[in-house]
Amino acid sequence: MKVIVDTSVWSLALRRNPPQDEIPSVKVLRDLIADGRVVLLGAIRQEVLSGVRHTEQFIRLRDYLRAFPDLTIETKDYELAAEFFNTCRRNGIQGSNIDFLICAVAHNRGYTILTTDNDFQNFQSCIPIILY
Repeated sequence: MKVIVDTSVWSLALRRNPPQDEIPSVKVLRDLIADGRVVLLGAIRQEVLSGVRHTEQFIRLRDYLRAFPDLTIETKDYELAAEFFNTCRRNGIQGSNIDFLICAVAHNRGYTILTTDNDFQNFQSCIPIILY
């Protein structure tokens, strides 16, 4: 099964000076990459690349991420993301548009989501997503 890897995990894995071997989600990401199961959305790519201060570091990171093609997002994904947003909001749960887009894409394709962001656990109480 394919897995959409959220920005929170990419950020941990791609830090310049982390103790990466101690972070469980980074180990999982490495295994998923080795198995060819990682899915990347353009919006996640943008989040990961945003805020990189040094041009050389940006270029290295950009080039590394180019190994993962962006999944094509369809109209039905955006529509479901809006439905998920509205459902969660009615239940008092807030989230970002990108997070709900991740949820919609995962749901529409039967993918799981790898994240360290606890918001997704809150979403799970209202919408049908599967966390890795």
